[in-house]
Amino acid sequence: MDISSISNISSDYIQAAVDASKETKDQGFDQVFQSMLGMVEETNELQNQKDSEVMKFMLGDAVNTHDLQIAQSKANEAIQYTVAVRDKLLEAYREIMNMQV
Repeated sequence: MDISSISNISSDYIQAAVDASKETKDQGFDQVFQSMLGMVEETNELQNQKDSEVMKFMLGDAVNTHDLQIAQSKANEAIQYTVAVRDKLLEAYREIMNMQV
């Protein structure tokens, strides 16, 4: 559904989201799976960056606490997003398994 036509909003961000949703409909399971693997790898990278910032702060190498807080926030958001996507995928899997053939 093209949401930009609802209220005549022509934001580039909204158009990119609409285009991405159209591309997702045409993707096979392998492409969706590869996308999920990429998201997990990105989450892992953000966790490693957070751990690095924590170590720097604990060793006294970092005096800027904002970098630590930003790294922690990014890692936390990435984990929450990954868990939400995982939960939706499991819900979809259960729904498919409960279908009557």
